[in-house]
Amino acid sequence: MTSKARESHTVGILQRIGAAPSEALEVFDYLADVLLWLKDATGRYQWVNLPFVLNFGLKSRIDLLGRTDFDICGLALANQYRLDDERVLQGERITARVELVGRFDHTARWCSTSKIPLRDRDGRVVGTVGITHPLPGEPPVAESPLSTAIRYISEHYAESITHSDLAAACGLSIRTLERQFMATYHTSPHDYIRQLRVRMSCHALVFTRKSLAKVAAEFGFADQSHFTREFRRLQGETPLAYRNRFK
Repeated sequence: MTSKARESHTVGILQRIGAAPSEALEVFDYLADVLLWLKDATGRYQWVNLPFVLNFGLKSRIDLLGRTDFDICGLALANQYRLDDERVLQGERITARVELVGRFDHTARWCSTSKIPLRDRDGRVVGTVGITHPLPGEPPVAESPLSTAIRYISEHYAESITHSDLAAACGLSIRTLERQFMATYHTSPHDYIRQLRVRMSCHALVFTRKSLAKVAAEFGFADQSHFTREFRRLQGETPLAYRNRFK
C-alpha cells in the first residue's frame, strides 16, 4: 500500500466511526515523555501534544500554533530541525535519529526522533509530522553560555540553591555570575529557580495523582501554600485549576 493509500485508508476509518483525525491525535496527550507535532510546509506548528507544550514551559497548545522552531529553540538546534524538515518536505523519511531536543530550562536531552511527510489527497507533500522521546539514562545537556550554572540548577532545583553555590560551581564571583546571568536570561538566578520549580511541577500535576502537598515538597517549595502562591504568580491559576484543566 502506498503512503497516499495508507493515509486515505486511515482517514476513511476515522470518518466511518465518526471521529475527526485531530481527535484521534489527542491520545498522544497521555504519553508523558513522547513529543508529537505537525508542521506546515513553512515550518509553522499546526498541532502539538500536551507533553510538547510542557517540554517548552508553555501554558497551552495555542501558545505554539503558528510559531516555528526559531521562536522556541536556540539558533543552533532550530537550524538543524529546519534542515531536517527540508529533507522530509522532499519526501524523505527520517527514522530513529539520535539528536538533542531543547527544553524550557535551557538544557537539551538526547532523544530518538522520527519524521515523515504529510501529504494531501493528491499525494503532494504539504507538511511534516514528527515524534521524539528521550533516550533512557542520558543526562540533560546545557546549551547556554552559563552551562555549568544551568546544569547545576537542573540537577538541584528541588534543594536550596544560593547565588554563592552557583558562583562557586562556575568559578565566578557572585557579582559576575549575577551580571552574566541577567544579561543572558533577563532574570536573576533566584527568579530563574523559582520559575523552573513551577514549570517542572506541571508535569507531575498532569501525569501523576500525587497530592499537591507531595508535589510541593518534591519540587522544592516550603509547603502547599507556598507552592500555590508561586504557581499562581507565574501561571495565572492555582495548581489544582491547572490539573483540572488537563483532565
